[in-house]
Amino acid sequence: QVQLVESGGGLVQPGGSLRLSCAASGSFWSINDMGWYRQAPGKQRELVAVVTKGGTTNYADSVKGRFTISRDNAKNTVYLQMNSLKPEDTAVYYCNAKVRVSRWRDMVADYWGPGTQVTVSS
Repeated sequence: QVQLVESGGGLVQPGGSLRLSCAASGSFWSINDMGWYRQAPGKQRELVAVVTKGGTTNYADSVKGRFTISRDNAKNTVYLQMNSLKPEDTAVYYCNAKVRVSRWRDMVADYWGPGTQVTVSS
């Protein structure tokens, strides 16, 4: 099956930077969209950024200009560079991938990583 593992979370001060990584492994044909979501306590999970296989990106308004999503298709890895971090960025960040599992069937399935904690605090 497909597994996603995030890394790079931690504690940073406001204005600081952090870089998240997520690597996909397992058995699959290809990965379409990859993205980052986050969920703060008491809040619903929200999309932070997404990048297509071809490199097209989309960001939540709250992170535009501060976060950059990118991917390395050869490594099946997506990154999230987070700059100018704010306390309101504090959340568990989840990696998401829309995966075409089979070479012979054009169907995609959603996969999620277990999440990594990002805390922005003085």
